[in-house]
Amino acid sequence: MVDKKLGVVLFTVFLDLLGFGIVIPILPLYAEHLHATDHEIGILLAIYSVMQLFCAPLWGRLSDHVGRRPVLLVSIAGSCLSQLGYAMAPSFIWLIVARGIAGMCGANISAAQAYIADVTTERDRASGMGLLGAALGLGFVFGPALGGLLGRGQSTLPFVVAAALAATNFVLALAFLIEPRPEGQRTKARALSWAGLRLSLSAPKLWTAILLFFVVTFGFSNLEATFSLYLDRRFGYDRRQVAWLFTYIGFFIIVVQGGIVRRLVPRFGEKQLVVAGTAMQAAGFVGMWHARSLPVLLVVIALISIGNALTTPSLSALISRLAGDAQGSVLGVSQSAGALARITGPLVGTSLLALGLGAPYLLGAAVLLAASLLAAAVVHQPTNHTPVCPEPIEPG
Repeated sequence: MVDKKLGVVLFTVFLDLLGFGIVIPILPLYAEHLHATDHEIGILLAIYSVMQLFCAPLWGRLSDHVGRRPVLLVSIAGSCLSQLGYAMAPSFIWLIVARGIAGMCGANISAAQAYIADVTTERDRASGMGLLGAALGLGFVFGPALGGLLGRGQSTLPFVVAAALAATNFVLALAFLIEPRPEGQRTKARALSWAGLRLSLSAPKLWTAILLFFVVTFGFSNLEATFSLYLDRRFGYDRRQVAWLFTYIGFFIIVVQGGIVRRLVPRFGEKQLVVAGTAMQAAGFVGMWHARSLPVLLVVIALISIGNALTTPSLSALISRLAGDAQGSVLGVSQSAGALARITGPLVGTSLLALGLGAPYLLGAAVLLAASLLAAAVVHQPTNHTPVCPEPIEPG
């Protein structure tokens, strides 16, 4: 039975990611409608993670002092504002501003994680974090599906609906979300720190795992940034069809991350799943370069999605176990490495479109193949069998 406080914050996160999922597949095409170049679309998508990189530690620390509830309420209100900004944007510059506000407010996941740490015991915390990951995943699955249905109407309709969802989320959170603990009893929010950075850089096993996390996140964010444009230009797909294919990706990720990977880790270990997952993604990216029909496209997308769903939580768990007692500090470093990858991935991927529609995927295949070989040669499977719950994976 899910605790009432935990249930409320999980529903809040689900609604937040539902709005995010509605927008992300159609945003590149909407920006193109506003005469943005490919490189400008890369900047539009990267600015979200730039704001997350700087704001996530601030949100986390602010929630330590003023409470989780005020931070979550302010960020939900800001999310509503950003969605309205998309709908009303008269130019690409205004779209950039709205996207920046969305990234700043999307950094509230650190406050949500801290909220869950406050309302769960040490014994139940892994389960609570797993439920948070499921809420994130469900929002990202159902969001694009809803966006696909809305894509039949006016181009701004998905943004208006996402804004309405955020407004509803704010009202419900205002009514039902309560502060879990007083200031002196709160669990510290995890954030990037100099101590964590020094520890990560001084331990070869740790920084190798964090480097792999960066590369895998870079490859997938490269796909997220270019996928809508790729589908439009190679297959002639509209916003609705693009959104359904994003839902297809999300389906595989939530099925694998939600259950399959937890059963495979005890049998094969995190290292083997990282090696296999990165190799699957590399093969999928090569397939993206060649794909000319929908059946082939569906197969290669499945390869990439399943590979990513195997790799990302396995790397997160591996980093957690290698960090030992310094999990909080080191996970702050890995989260920041992921944010940097979600900044550089869209910028590089959209810039490479100038060299050809398949260029971003050839680069993705190369770096992911290198990651698979590096993981096989360098990464050591920890002998510590203490169960660790991976941090929820945030969409880029």
